[in-house]
Amino acid sequence: MAKKSKPTPSRKGNGPSSKQLVLFTLLIVGLFVLMFVINQAADKTGDSFEHAPVISNQPIEGNKDAKVSIIEFGDYKCPSCKAWGEQLYPKLKEAYMDNGKANFSYINVLFHGDESKLGAQAGEAVWSQNPEAFWSFHKALFQAQPSQDHDALWITTDKIKEIAATIKPAIDLDKLIAAMSSETVQNEVSSDEKLVQEYRVTQTPSIMINQVMVKDPFDYAAIVELIEKQLNE
Repeated sequence: MAKKSKPTPSRKGNGPSSKQLVLFTLLIVGLFVLMFVINQAADKTGDSFEHAPVISNQPIEGNKDAKVSIIEFGDYKCPSCKAWGEQLYPKLKEAYMDNGKANFSYINVLFHGDESKLGAQAGEAVWSQNPEAFWSFHKALFQAQPSQDHDALWITTDKIKEIAATIKPAIDLDKLIAAMSSETVQNEVSSDEKLVQEYRVTQTPSIMINQVMVKDPFDYAAIVELIEKQLNE
């Protein structure tokens, strides 16, 4: 009669138990999930730089000493820039600029060639002549952007004069046109171009909150989250 084989007894320390393996597996899965969430958050925010752009020579709206600076890299020929100014800017102004928590500045981008440059020169010339008139001119120039056929020629010297003539406080049109080709204005436009390169701007609008570039300029929730984070640091 064959002997029955005895079952091998379990020995303590002989290897991880099934419960330990399950816990280990759950831990690894949890770490992967955490890394995914962190990467998604970083992807949502965008690139972070060592320092924010220097805006002391830029048009600034709101409290110049605010802890948070909202910076737009924009192009007067860009339809998305016009849309951002109509959709997101008013909400940010009400939530953060009107109460002094943040300021707003604008840096010219020349992605659309000569017309972009002409618009930038006009803005800089208005700023140098009368800073109080700049934001009214800035918004009016965007409003003049055609709703269709965006590539058609529309930023011209005559159009700039037409818009400038409607702005209050008044803009001296002769001084404006003369200033647009001046060395001072050319240097300001060139300074903006250097900032565009330094901060690797590849789309307009591009929005920075202090030293952090927002990946999606139309993601209002991400912008607010970043502003709040900067305010609380």
